[in-house]
Amino acid sequence: MRAARTAIHAVVVGLSLVACGAPASNGASADAAPAVGQANVQDNESVKDVVKIAVGSKDHTTLVAALQAADLVNSLANAGPFTVFAPTNAAFDKLPKGTVDDLLKPANKEKLRLVLQHHVTTSALDVDQFSDGQVVAMADGASATIHKKGADTFINEAKIIASVRGSNGMVHVIDGVLVP
Repeated sequence: MRAARTAIHAVVVGLSLVACGAPASNGASADAAPAVGQANVQDNESVKDVVKIAVGSKDHTTLVAALQAADLVNSLANAGPFTVFAPTNAAFDKLPKGTVDDLLKPANKEKLRLVLQHHVTTSALDVDQFSDGQVVAMADGASATIHKKGADTFINEAKIIASVRGSNGMVHVIDGVLVP
C-alpha cells in the first residue's frame, strides 16, 4: 500500500511539473533560452511602442545598440507613458571620437544607462506641449530645459527634428546627444 501511494505521488508530482512548464529532460539544449520581456512580443498590427519605432529606423542603429547594451529595451517597451528624445546616428557621431565605443563596453554599463535615462521622461509629451524655459525631469533624476527659437524646439542644445507617437509614448528625434 505504501509503495502504491509513493508511486501515485511520484506520478502526480511529475504531471504537475509538466503542467507548470518545468523543463523535460528530452535531450533539448538548455542554451536556447526563449527571448523574454515586453520588447519580444510579436505584434505587427498595433501601433509600435517607442522601442519598435527606434528599431525600425535606419537613423537610430546606434541608439538601439546602446539600449541593448544597457539592458533598457524591455523597460522602454513597457506601458509607459514615455517621452524619448532619440538621438540620430549623426548625433552620436558628433561626440568626441571613441566616446560611443567606450560607453558600449560592459564595464561602463551603468554610465551608459545614466546617459540613456537622461533621454527619457515618464510622461507622453507632444512637441506642442513644450514651452520656452520649461524644465523637464528626466528618468536619471536630472533635468533638461526646453528652448523655443522661432518655430524650432530644442531640449538643452539638441533640436527636435521630428516626432512620432508610439503606443506607449512619444519619440522626439533629436540632432544631439543630451549629456547629463
